[in-house]
Amino acid sequence: MPTPTAPLILFDDDHYMYVLRDQAYAEAWWEEPGEFTHGFDALARPLSMTGVPHAVHLTLTGEAPNEAELRRLVAHHYDRHLRRQTPPEASTLAEFVAALPREGR
Repeated sequence: MPTPTAPLILFDDDHYMYVLRDQAYAEAWWEEPGEFTHGFDALARPLSMTGVPHAVHLTLTGEAPNEAELRRLVAHHYDRHLRRQTPPEASTLAEFVAALPREGR
């Protein structure tokens, strides 16, 4: 399976979004695999997480992108956690992902 394309967009069990610079950073940064609910790479391909606390691994679950689901989850994150802000309105996926706020810049 190919390597996920950076950045990685992960969602926790509270629907909070984290945009992490690459796979190595995401795996070192994320502590509890049970808190992971959804994830995508920069091409909107879905991710899965395996492992144990403080030792997680992210893998692509397929080659087919799911841009609609990524945009839906981002919008939900903004509605729930960033009420005074609006999600990026970029028409292309690359512009949309580039406009997302990142952790640990």
